[in-house]
Amino acid sequence: MTTDTLVTVAPTTPETVSRSTIPMSQKIAFGVGMLANQMFPAALGIFMVILVQSLGMSPILWGLIFFLPKLVDALTDPLMGYISDRTESRWGKRRPFVFIGAVIAGLAYIAMWQLSAENSQTYNFWYFLAWSIVFFLGMTVFSVPYVAMGYEMSSDYHERTRLMAVAQWIGQWAWVIAPWGWIVLYDPNWFASATEGARTLSIYVGVTCMLLAMVPAIFCHSVDTTNTNAKESNSSISDTFRELFTGIGITLKNKPFQRICTATFFIFNAYNCVAGFAFFIIVYYMNGGDPVAAGNWPALFGSVSALCTCFVVIPIVNYMAQTIGKHKTFLITQSMSLAGYAMFWWSFSPANPYLMFIPIPLFVFGIGGLFTIMMSMTADICDLDELETHQRREGLFGAIYWWMVKFGAAFAGLLSGIILALVGFDQTVTVQTDEALAGLRAAFIIVPATGTLIGIWAMWNYDLDEARVTAIRAELDAR
Repeated sequence: MTTDTLVTVAPTTPETVSRSTIPMSQKIAFGVGMLANQMFPAALGIFMVILVQSLGMSPILWGLIFFLPKLVDALTDPLMGYISDRTESRWGKRRPFVFIGAVIAGLAYIAMWQLSAENSQTYNFWYFLAWSIVFFLGMTVFSVPYVAMGYEMSSDYHERTRLMAVAQWIGQWAWVIAPWGWIVLYDPNWFASATEGARTLSIYVGVTCMLLAMVPAIFCHSVDTTNTNAKESNSSISDTFRELFTGIGITLKNKPFQRICTATFFIFNAYNCVAGFAFFIIVYYMNGGDPVAAGNWPALFGSVSALCTCFVVIPIVNYMAQTIGKHKTFLITQSMSLAGYAMFWWSFSPANPYLMFIPIPLFVFGIGGLFTIMMSMTADICDLDELETHQRREGLFGAIYWWMVKFGAAFAGLLSGIILALVGFDQTVTVQTDEALAGLRAAFIIVPATGTLIGIWAMWNYDLDEARVTAIRAELDAR
């Protein structure tokens, strides 16, 4: 079966290709959804420390909680992309799923943090695991159509970057706000215990994020693609899954897409593997294992990093991408982050905690500008795919891209627990050995730097530049 006969596809309409300029109100509405999309994992990362620090869960079980729910995503993400690509409704093919997913994720987030130290470790593990699977299912229903919605909002090479820059700028505030959860959770003036704090704060986080996630479903305009990629109603389940897996195969064969997936997988997930170690380094290395003595430093580290991303990284990346191109911008900014990683060996200082802020303006270029560039590139790749296959697959491209991110994060979470165990970290004691602390600090540098180098190698010969994208767009418009 050829790709041209894979599905019944309506031709690209003038309405779908003329959306070159996006009103700022639409960019902001889309960005509010990105705030929810990032606040959920940002808050989750803060709360996850409680499982080890306050509930005494072993590092191996902690790693499994990161890993196992992502196995479900291995099926649900591509399936959700396929479904949203082929949905027809009066509200569009993305918006109903964005709304429903927001509700599921918000309620599940609240439920999974209703834990108690009085329960056994086994009970807390299985309870949290079950609800986290429901939570990630809700995130799939929300995030896959939401990301695809962004790919469809403009056909202009630079406007796509500007849209993602605005969205990432708004989304970064999640990482400014979330680290202060450490202060609230561990301050006895707020709550008697961190687990009690998690039970209460999760309600505020879940409801707030749910409402934010609904904004693009209500206010963002959907592109009119009625009947695009529509399948005959009498198709069998086997035909549907055959078409799904064929579409996945075609998507994965796209060479530029292979490059951005590989780069994102290693850069983002290598950092994710050790991101939580910043809390352990500040608490155990710089403050002798006392989270109260650590005070505001863990929160300040996260907030300053996010603020630098908002006011330094994203504006610079947006300007550079429109001046020298997305590819060169990626290579330069990722190289800058390597210098920042190396400086952390000396900057985490018990004698002078302010030193840990010095590498931040460099190191945040690694993660801070990654998705601004990569999401814009993915929209370009969707045009290339349409030129080659006569199909639009924003949902499937978005699903597979974010599946790479999330599935990699699952391995990163599992590897986090393994690294903690290998360096000799003991969650049952306050004072860690010198070897364990040195291992934590070394891993915080070596693991993400290695991932960044692999990402740079993967993107070195990426060739979908502005001239080529413009020519593709012109040919599609003429078609």
